[in-house]
Amino acid sequence: MKFPSSPFQLAILSILSVVTVSWATSDPLVNIDDFLQCLSKQSQSTSSIHAAIYTPQNTSFQSVLSDRIKNRRFSTSTTPKPLAIVAAKHEYHVQATVLCAKQQGLQIRIRSGGHDYEGLSYVSHVPFIILDMFQLQSINVNVAEKTAWVQSGATLGQVYYKIAEKSNVLGFPAGVGPTVGAGGHFSGGGYGSLMRKYGLSIDNIIDAKIVVADGRVLDRKSMGEDLFWAIRGGGGASFGVILSWKLKLVSVPAKVTVFNVSITLEQGATDVVYKWQYAAPLLPKDLFLRVRPLQVNSTGRKKTVKVSFIGLFLGRINKLLPLVKERLPELGLQRSDCFEMSWIENIVFFADFPIGTPITTLLNRTNGQPSFFKAKSDYVTKPIPKRVIESLWKEMIKIDNFWMDWNPYGGRMGEIPESATPSPHRAGNLFLIQYYAVWVEEGVEAASKYLQLSRKLFDLMTPYVSKNPREAFQNYRDLEIGANLDNQTNFQIAKIYGSKYFKGNFDRLVRVKTMVDPHNFFKHEQSIPPV
Repeated sequence: MKFPSSPFQLAILSILSVVTVSWATSDPLVNIDDFLQCLSKQSQSTSSIHAAIYTPQNTSFQSVLSDRIKNRRFSTSTTPKPLAIVAAKHEYHVQATVLCAKQQGLQIRIRSGGHDYEGLSYVSHVPFIILDMFQLQSINVNVAEKTAWVQSGATLGQVYYKIAEKSNVLGFPAGVGPTVGAGGHFSGGGYGSLMRKYGLSIDNIIDAKIVVADGRVLDRKSMGEDLFWAIRGGGGASFGVILSWKLKLVSVPAKVTVFNVSITLEQGATDVVYKWQYAAPLLPKDLFLRVRPLQVNSTGRKKTVKVSFIGLFLGRINKLLPLVKERLPELGLQRSDCFEMSWIENIVFFADFPIGTPITTLLNRTNGQPSFFKAKSDYVTKPIPKRVIESLWKEMIKIDNFWMDWNPYGGRMGEIPESATPSPHRAGNLFLIQYYAVWVEEGVEAASKYLQLSRKLFDLMTPYVSKNPREAFQNYRDLEIGANLDNQTNFQIAKIYGSKYFKGNFDRLVRVKTMVDPHNFFKHEQSIPPV
């Protein structure tokens, strides 16, 4: 790939003091003075870059590191720690960090919201620094053009709130977690309750700005269509540092309808779930109906499974009720179950806040204490037999604090070609499953127990989900894919997880990687490798 020339102007500035820190827990001392000096020389403002750097000698280092870690599995005393954190405040901070890390042979991990399921945005097992994007969070909405430029450190909650500030009939298809960072969410695909109407986030992104390995900032025109294709679903961290995204906003009604109907196994949830598999993917595009099975304690502390049917309808109650009665009468949806509200209020509802919670809660960048968790994913192409669903409930009951999300496909998702973006999971899928085990107990023993139980449940589903490959969703990163394989090269392992995340699009991603970053500077445990 030939990039156009656009010289990066560098200012020679003062040198930071020498800092020597230890990497991980017991590794030899590593002197990062050269990296810090390089940052100072490359930056356009000495005071600005100095204020953005945190080393273990800073009193704020630990809080900056841990405040955006969402999975406590990767926040223990034995978890490898970065040599430094650069909390970029400006575009040129990102450029300087990339250039200096490359010059000094340091790996960088790029973090926006910190929701990375396997901690790949803030943990490495070689000497590394974190490039933290959380301060790059500007959002510029243009109502006339129906577009918005969003920096990678902005959260989805901030994005939704800023759009709603300007218009109550514009929205954007993305996830329901308000503290998720835009950078990783969009580059990994991004789905939510509007996907059956408008597709994934990446299907509605029309431009981006990225810093590549030689420090240049490129937009869609200068990066070319191959790289622009790759970063929309192929994982931006394999190709560079995404600075910002240009979103194509979509139309939403002034009033939408939401509902959440919960049914236990004893109340007949199995029959409703079984019928849901046939009905949900064929519903009109305006209706998204998620199923969430959850292990709970019922009367007398007996464990059971409660299934929530959580819906968003882009219309009013009077149109929703006859539609559900016709397509899924087993749900028994009543007018009293339904609530009409603005689209932005629906975002608060889907984030599991009580109805009436102020929309300003979407501006909170944290959502309580992190927990230990492990997640996996599956795509379902044929309805799961009722007997298998019943077996699934039995396994769920054995795992405390275990839940799933079953997200229906169909609608717009079935109209977009597999090759349109790197994310290939389109027509032919009935729904996407997310498995989620969470625990609060400290220690290796507790983690081992929950990981083993969740694997057993996952193995149970093997015959009833997609095959050759067994597909997975890249935003639900899973390091167990391709793990513990002896006598396999890194590229062979990459083909294993690459086929599950990207199917036939993996080969094109490898070609783009080879053109853009042939020396593999941008990498992590499940990145796209060059040839």
